[in-house]
Amino acid sequence: MADTTFLDWPFLEPRHKVWAETLDEWAAGAVQALDHGDTDMACRTLVKALGADGWLTPTAAGEGEAFDVRTLCLSRETLARHDGLADFAFAMQGLGTGAISLFGTEAQKSDWLPLTRTGKAIAAFALTEPQSGSDVANSTMTAEEDGDHFVLNGEKTWISNGGIADVYTVFARTGEAPGAKGLSAFIVPADTTGLEIVERLETIAPHPLARLRFSDCRIPKSSLIGARGAGFKIAMSVLDVFRSTVAAAALGFARRALDEALSRVSTRHVQGAPLADLQMVQGHIAEMAVDVDASALLVYRAAWAKDSGADRITREAAMAKLFSTEQAQAVIDHAVQLHGGDGVKSGEPVEKLYREIRALRIYEGATDVQKVIIARQTMAAQKGG
Repeated sequence: MADTTFLDWPFLEPRHKVWAETLDEWAAGAVQALDHGDTDMACRTLVKALGADGWLTPTAAGEGEAFDVRTLCLSRETLARHDGLADFAFAMQGLGTGAISLFGTEAQKSDWLPLTRTGKAIAAFALTEPQSGSDVANSTMTAEEDGDHFVLNGEKTWISNGGIADVYTVFARTGEAPGAKGLSAFIVPADTTGLEIVERLETIAPHPLARLRFSDCRIPKSSLIGARGAGFKIAMSVLDVFRSTVAAAALGFARRALDEALSRVSTRHVQGAPLADLQMVQGHIAEMAVDVDASALLVYRAAWAKDSGADRITREAAMAKLFSTEQAQAVIDHAVQLHGGDGVKSGEPVEKLYREIRALRIYEGATDVQKVIIARQTMAAQKGG
């Protein structure tokens, strides 16, 4: 039984507790019954189920409203504790349409958000390129103006939901200025001529991922999100909201690992006594519990700050993502060790967690990138003070 005392912390409101507890009950039935044999089909099924039962509502900001980041974090933590693909399905609906929610026109919002919030359309966020990775300002994909259209040329890679998405938010260089100031954001439906799925990417934890190629891909000017040249700002604003939720997903994985470890050490006996009686084992459990609570404090501090009106939470979100993902890896490693041989047996909960957590230390800004962000933000704050 996962610890839920954090739901009474002052960072959260009663409505958040109700949301988390109700989603937990839903996931215990809907997610556990899911067939993971076909990853694409499983993801489509999850999006449809989440949408039909109203759980995707927080993935798009309401009219005149901001994202409820605490609800996003609670949702990802809860779903991740039950199933990594369920967390993925939820998260990508928000990330994929985040730019539309924050900067889209009313027409763009009305065209896509009702579909993604109800699970009738799958969304994707196409930012990463083969040569740029976390260096978004180094993107080379182009969007050239041609009459009433933009023509896209280039590649994107490691795109979540690539190959199954109905709509992609794509970032390309429109050339207003070099570097970060020359990027723009666009809505590209999956059936647009010139958009090709070049390669499906297989990873240690199965998720729908792909490399995309855009070859003279024509889209109407009405596909532009926000202003020309504002793409970098748009991307960073979206990540500023959703980076905290990556930390929340890691927290969910860590909570599940701690639960599995507690169950193991209380039922497994060595030399006639439970593993839990061994002092070294107690030391592992103590470290895991501290890492989980410390991660939760950083996650919900960042989410609370954003929901309380902070314009940007770059430093807080980076801290939450760095600490939570790194410590979740450590917590899960402890859980695997405490399970002995069963910890590396294919299909066991802690074995699946071990595969799931690794990617979170890389995507939406790798750990080393987060360190750079935190250092720069900290030094800038000192100068400002």
